[in-house]
Amino acid sequence: ETTEMTNREEAEIQISELDLLSSMFPYEEEFIVTDQVALAELKHYVENESAEMPSSKVQFILNVKPEVSNASMVEFSMACALPFKYPTVLPEITVRSSLLSRAQQINLNADLKTYLMENCSGEPCMLSAREWVKDHAAAYIDKELSSSSTSNATQSEDTTFTRLWIYSHHIYNKQKRKNIIDWAKELSLSGFCMPGKPGVVCVEGLQSSCEEFWSRVRKLTWKRILIRHREDVSLEGGGHAEIQKQRKFSTLEEKCFDAHGARGNHMDLGQLYRFLEEKGCADIFQMYFGVEGH
Repeated sequence: ETTEMTNREEAEIQISELDLLSSMFPYEEEFIVTDQVALAELKHYVENESAEMPSSKVQFILNVKPEVSNASMVEFSMACALPFKYPTVLPEITVRSSLLSRAQQINLNADLKTYLMENCSGEPCMLSAREWVKDHAAAYIDKELSSSSTSNATQSEDTTFTRLWIYSHHIYNKQKRKNIIDWAKELSLSGFCMPGKPGVVCVEGLQSSCEEFWSRVRKLTWKRILIRHREDVSLEGGGHAEIQKQRKFSTLEEKCFDAHGARGNHMDLGQLYRFLEEKGCADIFQMYFGVEGH
């Protein structure tokens, strides 16, 4: 007999499962809740009779390193969201890895969903999902898949290369600077971050990854942060080589240009200009600072 679960019971199960995950995977590199506000709302809802239903679902990332035969470590990242009715309904999970082609990624995610539908109705299933990814995901890297089997709708979404030029009033905080570098790495984005005042961040890579990066960064507390300029290029076929060809930066690194000024935190903008010029991005300087470089 199936008994309808109440929203509060579902919320309680979500909280206990998230607690379990954080005790099993204490390090941020393995498990990180990307939407702390949603989690706080969910806890508040469980603890207070009168509380409103949360307004957004809890989102988190589980990173999995399967042991791969050729001994190189591959990391798969599971971006997860728990719908309000979970575990009555399935979790939303997207598995990604820099080594998967678009077609392989679609294939892997479809198979994971089938596995969940067949094995996990109504029960908490994040650990089984993680186990499945750990055991099966690496096999998809070598699968030759014809891209014709993927539907056009899903394909077009990731065939755009994007470069975001982000401007912040200042970037000093060490944790934020670490987040910027770690998230870019996780999302396979290159570019650079210039801390200090003003703060400049450039990220480039797949459009969906750039958008994920921006949505995380802007949730942090800033005096002022905005996208100053955005470039979108349509990729022919969207393969790995095509993406690499579009990049102007090889990785994402922090760039400190000799500081001067009272607190030693004003960057030498002349050096920034020369750096951008060397990367073929000199015109961006004017968009940031409204003056011709020199």
